[in-house]
Amino acid sequence: MPRHLSSPKNTFFFISAILILSFSANAVWAQAAVQEQQVEAKSLRAARVNSAPILDGKLDDAVWQEAELITDFHQSRPGDHVEPSELTELYVIYTTDALYVGARMFDSEPDQIAAPTLRHGQGMPFDDRLVIILDPFNQGRAGYRFETNLNAARHDSLYTTPFRFTLDWNTIWEAATSVDGNSWIAEVEIPFKSLPFDPNLDTWGFNFGRGIRRRNEEMSWVSLDRTYNPTIMGEMSGMQGMDQGVGLDIVPSFAAIRQRKFNPSGSAQNYEPSLDAFYRLTPSLNAALTINTDFSAAEVDNRQVNLGRFNLFFPERRDFFNNDSDLFQFGGISNMAGGNSASTGGSRENARPYFSRKLGLAADGSPVDINYGGRVSGRVGRFNIGALAIKQDQNAGVDASELLITRVSANVLDDSRIGFIYTDGDPTSDLDNSVAGVDFQYINNQLSNGRRLQGNVFFQQSDTTGLDDDDASYGFGLAYPSSDGFRARVGYKVVEDNFNPAMGFVNRSNIEDLTADVGYTHFFESGLFQTAFAGIDMQRIELIDGGLQTEVVNYRLLELETTSRDGITLNHFESKEIVRNTFAIFRQTGNEVFIQPGSYDFGETQIGFNTAGQREFSGSVNYRTGDFFNGERVNINSSFTWNQSRYFSMSLRYDWNDIELPQGDFTTRLSSVNSQVAFSPNLYWISLLQYDNISEEIGINTRLQWVPKAGQEAFVVLNYNLQDWDQDNTFNTAFSDLSVKLRYTFRF
Repeated sequence: MPRHLSSPKNTFFFISAILILSFSANAVWAQAAVQEQQVEAKSLRAARVNSAPILDGKLDDAVWQEAELITDFHQSRPGDHVEPSELTELYVIYTTDALYVGARMFDSEPDQIAAPTLRHGQGMPFDDRLVIILDPFNQGRAGYRFETNLNAARHDSLYTTPFRFTLDWNTIWEAATSVDGNSWIAEVEIPFKSLPFDPNLDTWGFNFGRGIRRRNEEMSWVSLDRTYNPTIMGEMSGMQGMDQGVGLDIVPSFAAIRQRKFNPSGSAQNYEPSLDAFYRLTPSLNAALTINTDFSAAEVDNRQVNLGRFNLFFPERRDFFNNDSDLFQFGGISNMAGGNSASTGGSRENARPYFSRKLGLAADGSPVDINYGGRVSGRVGRFNIGALAIKQDQNAGVDASELLITRVSANVLDDSRIGFIYTDGDPTSDLDNSVAGVDFQYINNQLSNGRRLQGNVFFQQSDTTGLDDDDASYGFGLAYPSSDGFRARVGYKVVEDNFNPAMGFVNRSNIEDLTADVGYTHFFESGLFQTAFAGIDMQRIELIDGGLQTEVVNYRLLELETTSRDGITLNHFESKEIVRNTFAIFRQTGNEVFIQPGSYDFGETQIGFNTAGQREFSGSVNYRTGDFFNGERVNINSSFTWNQSRYFSMSLRYDWNDIELPQGDFTTRLSSVNSQVAFSPNLYWISLLQYDNISEEIGINTRLQWVPKAGQEAFVVLNYNLQDWDQDNTFNTAFSDLSVKLRYTFRF
């Protein structure tokens, strides 16, 4: 591999120019082109029945015979609108209280049905799965996604944009499954109390998907450009007379927590009752109240090793903040470089005006009690509303904080949106802080051949005591996405030096950030391989007051995926870093390595292999080597998973960096072991052990989780940390935290 494939700066601007010309040409062409491929105008009529079926995964209740039989499904991958390899039969019925979907999914090899996901709330990237998407307002802008597998594990998601969904949204629903000869059956119950909808609207957006992982096959009822989402839906009519109840959920919980610290030693015991309440103000507008909010059952973060100058990004994991989180998204900031491998997670999320993880945490990252809070969220006509107020307890010399976030947007044109956001308060200091911003999201689904154009533009400004001028952030993004053939995207944002969203996320300021990526996907008609992809991802960050800060170009030379979902990738990275201030790239007791000010130009090559996750044994390995700052690096990132049965799975992950610099050599190691035991479909034991040699800490999180039915949960959670203070490979207990938590939902 040549040391320099080309000048990164010249390549960057050349590709950016191509992207802009391509966007312009496609937009002009689309106005005159004949609509060769459009979303199918499919519809079904849901049958209203007097009695609910028994949810046992058998489809033998007589009420299912009253439903219209739906079988006109097609492949969306690997073929596009071709006959699927297996037959699927779908039924939809409803009662006054709930929607029921039944599916019989034929499979000529039922013993090969993949179901590695054992418990509720987990994504299903490697499972044979049933997917249901509902848009109760039939607006084609947002929706709710429900997935289940042969284990009847439930996973629900909320579309935060028409093309992106969050995995952390939760609601109450049920599923039951079974194997019946050469098919597997799923029955799903979605209570009407679990979804906002307009009772005067008798037609909902509806879609269905199915995955057969060993063939890398996706099928759906309605699709376009090999995909489906809330903008690509059929319709479900006949929805009348549903009962949303009073619209009140009361969720009391109780947690008993015992903590012990060592070096210095100390202990504490807490008994914490808490209360969440949810009330539907209108069919589509919800109010929520939380008192003495408890997050003791939230999952721990996956550890990351930081080999750069800027803060890492960790996602929100607390249910209260994830619910209705789509209504607080602003500016398309997270999507501008989403999937761009030249950028990092921190830079993609940089300049978010609201990041809920800042709430309930002190400046040092320690938890802070939330005394109470309220939220109003939902839709009124064409308006989307999200308002959140929190009273946070005093901490570490910071007075109790009153925090407010307001986000309102309006649907305009066919699929676009305009809105504003306002935040007030600082959870980590006593300084006055506020942020105000406006944004516009443009979506054009009317391009020929099923293609679409997406755009975002935003402007926001902060107001912080002691910081005057240079306090704005603004930008735009433009994307021409595609699952097949040519795709492209460009994004640009400015973060001024004093832009300070106290409840947002900023990991670098005084910068102009330009990202771009272009690529081409080819689908093979037959043979071992299903897809091949090649492209270029780029990011260039310059200081506003002049000079380059970071430039990365990733030449994605080849990415192959087989018909059974195995893959191989080959990438070459060209990077340039201009360091103005000394920073510690490695810090350990008695051993510190610093990067000195200067200009660093380096290249690395990466090759990766992965095997399909639906197999009993699967894994991946990525090998990356080359120059690194003023030295060299070898990185090995690997994983191994054993899906022993529907009752046990275990995965191992290991990340190793061997770095040689003139100012010092060092090695980083990050490893984890995750195990899941399913004693029954509703009782799980999950354990996660993590270790890194920078903190020299072993962290153990183990939990016993019982979910007798959706909305009812019991947890026993142990967090146990050991640390090697003396760097002598002897680990001593540093911290332990044992929590017992009960939660029950009363619905009215």
